[in-house]
Order: sequence, then structure tokens, then C-alpha cells
Amino acid sequence: MSDPVAFLKTLIAAQRGGESAVQHLVAEAARGLGCAVETVRYRPAEVPMVGEFATHRAMAEGERESVVATLKGRGGGRSLIFFAHPDGEPVNGLDRWVYDPFAGTVANGRLHGWGAADDLCGVAMMVEGLRLALEQSARPAGDVILASTPSKRHARGVSALLHGGLKADAAVYCHPAESGVGLREIKAFCLGQLEFRLTVPGRLPDTSEISHIAFAHQADNPVDALMTIVGRLRALAEQRAMTLRHPLLERSANLLVSHIGIGHAGVHNRVAPEGIAEGSLSLLPGEDMAMVQRLVEKTVRAAAPQARLEWVSGISGAEVPLDSPLYRTVSVAIVAITGQSPHVNPLHTASDIRNPIVQAGIPTVGLGPLAGDLAQNGLHDEWVDVEDYRRAVEVAAAIIDGWCGGN
Repeated sequence: MSDPVAFLKTLIAAQRGGESAVQHLVAEAARGLGCAVETVRYRPAEVPMVGEFATHRAMAEGERESVVATLKGRGGGRSLIFFAHPDGEPVNGLDRWVYDPFAGTVANGRLHGWGAADDLCGVAMMVEGLRLALEQSARPAGDVILASTPSKRHARGVSALLHGGLKADAAVYCHPAESGVGLREIKAFCLGQLEFRLTVPGRLPDTSEISHIAFAHQADNPVDALMTIVGRLRALAEQRAMTLRHPLLERSANLLVSHIGIGHAGVHNRVAPEGIAEGSLSLLPGEDMAMVQRLVEKTVRAAAPQARLEWVSGISGAEVPLDSPLYRTVSVAIVAITGQSPHVNPLHTASDIRNPIVQAGIPTVGLGPLAGDLAQNGLHDEWVDVEDYRRAVEVAAAIIDGWCGGN
């Protein structure tokens, strides 16, 4: 029986050669398992958008590559897509790492490496899960599809495949959550979000004086307008929170203002010519994104007609019921391998489980091993718990058996 940790280490080492080197290893491993392998090239900006949008500024540029490996089933079983993303964060800040980022060092039960948690362990988990399933039993009755496909910065790889005709009865997103519970959590719910940017022009006082304080009453200060807008948006968020309800959530609507930029630090007596604010709002699964946008636009116009509102991106929420066949199958597999009952953590926003659900109506859940210190969060020595990763591989094999049909 092969060692699944060895394959993950190989993927980590391959990142020295970039994303294409990782994809080459995935394709070769899948061919070795008897899969038909296809490489799909696409441009993110050309992929149709359903239930989402993004400005070109927010979207990844250039041509990208997905690897799709299909193991044809014996017939009569349900089909399943496993997907994960091979692309990681841009490599930088390596001087802060204790361990070699590309060596796959194991220390204190953790395997460290660049992109180990986000999301090379997910890529390795689905490949090694299929390998284990084939070692444990006959070829499954239903088709098993492995999709290693870019995701970060709106790379939209799985969406490109879905719009290109990829279909299945269900899908599983292989990706750990940095929640500290590993396989005890199933992603079956995620909020959507709207990201925005506000620009408010100011009007300087009619003076050549260096200090504006004596003329402040003659100016239009963008600070005042932004404070008014943010206050109105907070009131809108409170109203939405009072009227929207979801049984999994303590609060069903939120507003986050993440950045405000006006003037210059240390300048105390001049009116700024412009102010900006950036932030996001959460959306419940099934909520009408366009309607929420109209509410925000109306609120901003009423607060400051001169403000310019730009929608940077929008993503729909999604969920799979806990009594669905897919959730039950995944839950049973986790209990069988770990001995513990999993739960749903509803505090995920914009998880990739949404893509098959929203884009193609394919029920999808996500799971992964215990992991942490993601480079995406500005941390170092990203890691995956070795034993939980091994269990995740076993869970993937059990899901194949339970969903697609084994002996």
C-alpha cells in the first residue's frame, strides 16, 4: 500500500517549478490509477458568470490550466467529482520560515510546506483517496472525477469546467478549514458576499492659505460624507439582520468596512480632495443579489448623492441540507474513519462549495484535514496534521465506496 504523505511531499517540492509542475504530477498520478486525463486551458475573464460577478481588476489574468481525470465506473452507480486547487499564494517572505518551504518537513506531527494546507493537501487527498479506494475494492460502479483546478483571485477553474460540460451527481471540495477541528467539520453552508468601493469627492475652500481651518465651513469635507454613508449602511445592515433568519446563524446579515482612506497622516488642517471606503456585505444562500445591490445603491445615493459606488465582486451563498443523501454519505464516512460525528460550521464566506451548486445545480460539500498558519493569512510555516491527513485520505476512499458504489 502506498504512502499518501509521500505524494503530498512531492507536490510541495514541485512548487519550485510553479503551478504547471504540480499539475503535471497530478496528471501522471491519475494516469497511473487508470484515469483518462484531460488538460483544459481557459481564460477566467471568458468564463460565464452565474450568481456572481467580478471586475477585471479583481480577476486573475492570463490563460490557466485545469487537470481533469476520470475513472469510468462499472455502471449503475452515482457519479462524483472531487475538486481541489493547486495554485497557492505568490511565494514571498520565506526568510520568516523555520522549515524549508519546499521540503515537506515533518515535525511534531505536522507536515510543513508552501501551500501544504491551501490547497496541496486537498489535491493529494483526492488522488490518494482514489488510489486507496481501488486498493480496497473493485472499480466503483459510478464515475469518479478528479479536478485539480485553479481557484485563487477569481481564477474560476471549476466554473470553467462546469460551463464546459462537466457533470456529476454530486461533488466534494477537498480543502481544510482553519477552524482547528479538521475532519470534525463539513462545509455544507457558505455565505455569499458583495465587495464594494466608495469614492467621495471633496470640495476645497476657495483660498490659497496653507491652513483650511478658518475656511472649513466653506468646504465639502469627504470625511463627513463617508461617515454619513457608513452610518446609513450600518443601519441597513441592522435592518437586514432583524428581518433575515437562518437556523444555522446567530446573525444572518453583516457589513464590514475594511478600509477608509482620506487625507494624509500628520496633516491636521487641510481638507482632503477625496475619500474612499472599501468593504463587503454578507448574503444568505438564495438571497437576490441584485435586490441587495439596489438597496445599497439607494442608501448611498440618499446619504451622499456625489458618492461613486463601484461593485468589485459578488458571490452567491450556497448550502446542502443536512438530511441530503450527499451529506449523510460524507458524515457516515467521517464517523467510520474517525469515530466522531461531524458538524457544519456555517461561518464560511465564499467557499468554493458554492460553484457546482450555483453554477450547475450539483450538490456539494467540503472537508479536509486539520491544518493552519496559512500563507494567505500572512503567517509562515504552513502545515497539515499528518495523521488527520491520512484519515482524510481514508475518508475520501470511504466516500467513493458509499456514494459511487464498491463491492
